[in-house]
Amino acid sequence: MSVSNEARRPFRVIVAKAGLDGHDRGAKVIARALRDAGMEVIYTGLFQTPEQIVRTAIQEDADGIGLSILSGAHMTLFPLVVEQLAAQGAGDIVFFGGGTIPADDAAELKRLGVREIFTPGAPLAQIVAFVERECGKRRETVG
Repeated sequence: MSVSNEARRPFRVIVAKAGLDGHDRGAKVIARALRDAGMEVIYTGLFQTPEQIVRTAIQEDADGIGLSILSGAHMTLFPLVVEQLAAQGAGDIVFFGGGTIPADDAAELKRLGVREIFTPGAPLAQIVAFVERECGKRRETVG
């Protein structure tokens, strides 16, 4: 049985910062952890719109999107990314996020379609394991 190139290539993950949030140290730490775990990571840089993030994910054939928010705009920006993914027919891309997000807001964001929320101090190994598991499930259903 041969394994397709899609199944063999490393997971590809977009790490993004949306809106006017100018603090990207956490996003860069996550990007490095995912890279160190063997994933391809595309960091979009600061001040991206939800449309730009989703467009990049589609253009790069990404398995996942990790969005970091520290500005307090998570209840606006996260749902917009979910909406853009659905509108572009890309709802299967694993969308997760992190930042200073209260537990009640995290629960609501998950209800809206964000797969997981990681808050400051979340172990990097936990984040990596989540991305590997969920992107692996995506590949099983898509490919």
